[in-house]
Amino acid sequence: MPTQSPLAVVAIGGNSLIQDNNHPEVAHQWDAVRQTTGHIAGMVEKGWRAVITHGNGPQVGFILRRNELATHEVHTTPLSLIVADTQGAIGYMLQQALNNDFFQRNIPKQTITIVTQVRVDENDPAFANPSKPIGGFLDEKTARVFEKTGWRVVEDAGRGWRRVIASPLPIEIVELKAIQQAIDLGWIVVACGGGGIPVVRNHKGELRGVSAVIDKDRASSLLARQLGAELFLISTGVEQVAINFGKPDQKAVDVMTVAEARRYREEGHFAPGSMRPKIDACIEFLEESENTDAWCLITDPENLERALAGETGTRIVKA
Repeated sequence: MPTQSPLAVVAIGGNSLIQDNNHPEVAHQWDAVRQTTGHIAGMVEKGWRAVITHGNGPQVGFILRRNELATHEVHTTPLSLIVADTQGAIGYMLQQALNNDFFQRNIPKQTITIVTQVRVDENDPAFANPSKPIGGFLDEKTARVFEKTGWRVVEDAGRGWRRVIASPLPIEIVELKAIQQAIDLGWIVVACGGGGIPVVRNHKGELRGVSAVIDKDRASSLLARQLGAELFLISTGVEQVAINFGKPDQKAVDVMTVAEARRYREEGHFAPGSMRPKIDACIEFLEESENTDAWCLITDPENLERALAGETGTRIVKA
């Protein structure tokens, strides 16, 4: 049998779909999506198979705000359904843009989006200590109103108040077999959008959605490991990972081993809620992957192809 081409799981940040916070409108999101998919199409053209995951933080915030403004007219939407909504909407944008790229390049490929549930442990400590910011910034008076309706709210580094929600660890990609079968049939797959729809099993063993948000990079890392991917690529807002970030001695990192990544993390170089979860996800992928050729790459969308060629980006390797 012929050797299969290498498989990459490409995780796209939700914020990378909104390049300018002053212009978050859908038309501008389309521009960002098309820029990103052009580079992914370039990967596919060079022989990569690909599974694409994506964030959805800003988009979830917009839907929550619409819920708030419309509460006197229509029912609100549970968070699990909001994640599903964004998986469909962003998946549609990615698959249309990618399929247009394939058409223009005469690449005989197509993209499919799989609405993906991700199981979490109902006893995960995160449920007792919600910490993931969600939605927009609020003044304290408005935040206290949300607090009375059951939300937990926190003051966010002097920038205002925000609601926070549980972010449990992913333990199972429910649609994993379907994703694998789609890859085997030659599809480019969009899956695990927004970290996946968080679900638990009830006493009957049936799946039920829960109010939580799963970290997109941690879910993508789990997916990459279970698919046996060679490459776990995180497309984010910076060209390279840096140590001493924001300081006079800031230094970009071209390559680091898992051991070095762990050391830098312990020294506090990676901020929680920013680069830290991406580094955590890469460490998990490399330490638990059974693929001996596995490696990670972190860069921004516009430098994706250059980074694959070794010209920029930050590579993380086993040793």
